[in-house]
Amino acid sequence: MMDKRVLLIGTVKSFMVNAIMVGLEKEDFQVEFVLPDDKAIMAMEDKPKVYLLYLGDFRVDKAEFLNYLNVAIDSDRFMLYLIGNQEELQFASSIIPKEKIQETYQRPLDVKLLAQNLNVVFDYSALDESQRKKVLIVDDDGAMLRMMKTWLSVKYHVYMATSGKIALSFLAQTPVDLVLLDYEMPVMNGPEVLKSIREMPAIKDTPVIFLTAKDDKESVMKVISLKPAKYLLKSMPKDKLISSIDDFFTVLENRKKSN
Repeated sequence: MMDKRVLLIGTVKSFMVNAIMVGLEKEDFQVEFVLPDDKAIMAMEDKPKVYLLYLGDFRVDKAEFLNYLNVAIDSDRFMLYLIGNQEELQFASSIIPKEKIQETYQRPLDVKLLAQNLNVVFDYSALDESQRKKVLIVDDDGAMLRMMKTWLSVKYHVYMATSGKIALSFLAQTPVDLVLLDYEMPVMNGPEVLKSIREMPAIKDTPVIFLTAKDDKESVMKVISLKPAKYLLKSMPKDKLISSIDDFFTVLENRKKSN
């Protein structure tokens, strides 16, 4: 098991911050505390891959630090978790887009729940890269792509394509275990992409799940003959959406074992 290191960021070592540290340390996490100071974090040689930002006592004058995190998350590739009340979380998410935030927790925090969720992150991080399922997300909405990548990268190796043409070119070179496909896209829509996948011998059996805002019966019936594995709505809650994808792979693995 790899070291379960997390970086806890807070304005002061308050009662709640100490409670988070003690609670996580009881669950065998190594917790490093730092003030919301970009220079202090940049000076760290071996930064943890999980950042917990405790927003209690945060003020508007900390917007500069939130801007730093918003930029740093792209280069340092850490997973960002926010803890705060509704107003604090809204303030933070007005600066850091939701597609970059792994999870938010409202105060008062259930530290045991946080520890359980973080354990999943570290369990999957310990997996050999070759054991991770490969998922290609196809969507012309960049924000949606980044949000799905943030959510799914905990467990899966995620690729992204912003058009059907790019997706087909990618799939011709790189086999994946699942395609998450938007329905409505310019130039080449989702049904056309799926039809092309089914007509290409090397990838014709690749499982495809539609991830779409279209929930009318006509749209569903239009693609049923192309045999998508599932039809999921973008409006689904995060937990339900990820569980549906996890369940798909669980069923697939069980079928392989029984054959």
